[in-house]
Amino acid sequence: METIVVYSAANSNRLKYILDWLFKERLQLDYTLTNNINDTKNLSFFIAYGTPLPKALSIPGSGLLWQNDTKHYDLHTGKWNDLPILFATHDNEYTLPFDLFSAIFFLLSRYEEYYHYQPDKHGRYPATQSVLYKNGWLQRPVVDEWVSAFRKQLQAAMGINIEPTPFLFQPSYDIDMAYSHLHKGMGRIVGAYMRALLKGDVKQISERTQVLKNKQKDPFDSFRWLRQLHKEYDRKPVYFILAAFKTTAFDKNIHPQHPAMMRVIKNLAKDGVIGIHPSYYSDHDDKVIKEKKMVEHISGRNISLSRQHYIKLRIPHTYRLLLKNEITEDYSMGYGSHLGFRAGTGNSFFWYDLEKEMTTPLRIHPFCFMDTTAHYEAKLSVPEAFAKLDAMSRILEKTGSTMITIFHNFSLGTSLEWKGWRKAYEDFLIEKVNLNNAHEATI
Repeated sequence: METIVVYSAANSNRLKYILDWLFKERLQLDYTLTNNINDTKNLSFFIAYGTPLPKALSIPGSGLLWQNDTKHYDLHTGKWNDLPILFATHDNEYTLPFDLFSAIFFLLSRYEEYYHYQPDKHGRYPATQSVLYKNGWLQRPVVDEWVSAFRKQLQAAMGINIEPTPFLFQPSYDIDMAYSHLHKGMGRIVGAYMRALLKGDVKQISERTQVLKNKQKDPFDSFRWLRQLHKEYDRKPVYFILAAFKTTAFDKNIHPQHPAMMRVIKNLAKDGVIGIHPSYYSDHDDKVIKEKKMVEHISGRNISLSRQHYIKLRIPHTYRLLLKNEITEDYSMGYGSHLGFRAGTGNSFFWYDLEKEMTTPLRIHPFCFMDTTAHYEAKLSVPEAFAKLDAMSRILEKTGSTMITIFHNFSLGTSLEWKGWRKAYEDFLIEKVNLNNAHEATI
């Protein structure tokens, strides 16, 4: 493994965090950080951060990585190799026209989410307040594009080959409504009939009746199809189970101890990796640990993965709560209201706690696409939704990044509301699996 010397007049936990992620994880290179200028005298190449030096690839420093608090930054934008950039500078003494390290840190740490903001109706940080949304960059993984361009620049400067990381497609699913009609209990069934009658929804009344008489499959039940799909194309999916003990306006799954739900959980545990989908009000008390233990008991698996129901992610509160409950991997880094890259990347990273100024053991796995967001929020047709998905995947493929998608069992079932989604998803999955397999065959 090649070792790169990085010179910086100062050091900080923030700088080390970014260097570890950029060099060790993304570029698969080792590095040595020094603040002694004499260590660079006999080197033919090194990186100078914050100081333009001869023989060095010089990167300007904005000061962000030396702070021990959060303050509002005037985020200057610009262009580098036709890529949009943050923390831009007009100082021509530097090799790069922007503070690459601070730009990455700002997005990965979700620095702007520590600012005061008006939360949406679910208490979430609004995508519309993010710098990526405001600049029209939300649907492109700008961090991955910067890393890819930086890799090429290092190759040219050092005269070495730095292999890009392979593209990876990771399917994931939220199981927060396993069934539309079945196993709901008499009270909920009667209530559903009454609401349908008041709306004059004859189709729903007929469908519900046929399902309850076992003459028709529940439209949300796509579980066997999913298992067969993953088996045929050798994919290991990730499932996030909503295991709420009480039905609410936002938690509509059947009870985790219902025999039907237990069967679902056990079967999914055989097919893929199981995580929890904390119930809507779980951030107020000890519900997370109770739901986690319940899914562990039913599945026979230790649970270390989580994704927030409704993407109710509040930084740093949510992440600290997950760490407290022995969750080490979270898949909530995205927006429930908008498609795109909340942290500017499809690649995973450790969460950096800005208030404690430390790297935590919680690994964050970003997603960029959720079916319900495309369908309900963006109101896209099936072709439009998958065109957006395909466009984002092309950039991730080009930059050797990871694509995590979120689908629900109900969108891949037989509900007329989701007509066309199952076939389009299967086609997309097959294409990405073939791409992964083609890459693996060349290694």
